[in-house]
Amino acid sequence: MGASLQEMVEAYTREPAPGLRNAIIARSMPLVKSIVGKISRPNHPLSGDDDLESAGILGLLQALDSYDATKKVQFNTFAYYRIRGSIIDYLRKIDEVPRVQRANIGKAQEVMQQLSQKLGREPEDEEVAEELEISVEDYQHMLTQVQQRAILSLDDQKFDNEGGGESLAGYIEDPDAKAPDEDIDRKGTADIIKQKMQNLKERDRLILALYYYEDLTLSEIALLLGLTEARISQILGKLLLWLKSELGDSRTV
Repeated sequence: MGASLQEMVEAYTREPAPGLRNAIIARSMPLVKSIVGKISRPNHPLSGDDDLESAGILGLLQALDSYDATKKVQFNTFAYYRIRGSIIDYLRKIDEVPRVQRANIGKAQEVMQQLSQKLGREPEDEEVAEELEISVEDYQHMLTQVQQRAILSLDDQKFDNEGGGESLAGYIEDPDAKAPDEDIDRKGTADIIKQKMQNLKERDRLILALYYYEDLTLSEIALLLGLTEARISQILGKLLLWLKSELGDSRTV
C-alpha cells in the first residue's frame, strides 16, 4: 500500500522535492475537482472547469508551502480553505459586479433586514419584491446573481466582535470544529448564528446544511428536494443576504 496524502505532505515538509510535490498535486486533484464542482460560477468565458482547477491548484500549492504539520491539522482540511479561497479570488477578479447591480443588491439586503425585523421571520420572495417594486421574477434573478457571485459568498464574510474572524460558512459547516490557525473562542458567534437560523423555514435550514455541511452540489440538492437547480440557487442567494443582514453586516459586494 502506498503512502497516504498526509504522509506524503509530511515527508515534503521535511525534505521538499519536485517529484514529491507533483505527486501530492496529482493525489489532491480529486479534492480540487470536488471544490470546483460545488462552486457556482458566473456566465463568463474564463470560468470553465480548467480555469477554476488551475486557480485551485495555485491555492493547493500555497497550502503545501505554508503547511505546518506540528499544528495537528490534517492537510486536507488546511488545503480545502486555501483551494476554495484561491478559486473565489479568481472569480472575483474576472467578474466584477456592475455599480447599478451592486446598488440593487444593497437595497434588497436593506429591505430584507427591515422586513425581517417587522415580521419576525424570513420574508417571502413576494414580500421583498413588492417592497422593491420589482417583479418576483426580477427579484429571483437577482438572488441567483447573489448566489453565483463568489464575493457575496458566506465563505467571504468574516464575523466576530471586531469584524474579523472566521467565515459564516465555517460556523455552518461544523460548529464544533476550529479552522486551521484559529485560536479565538468562536462559541459566541456560533451561538448567535444558530439562534438566527432557528427563524428560517425547515427547508431553508436543510438547504444550508446540505450545501455547507453535507457538501452537496446545487444539482444534487435540487434532485433530493424535488426542486430545480435554479430555484436552489435563488434560495441560497436569499439566505446569504438574509444571514448577512441579520448579523449586521452592511456590506453588499
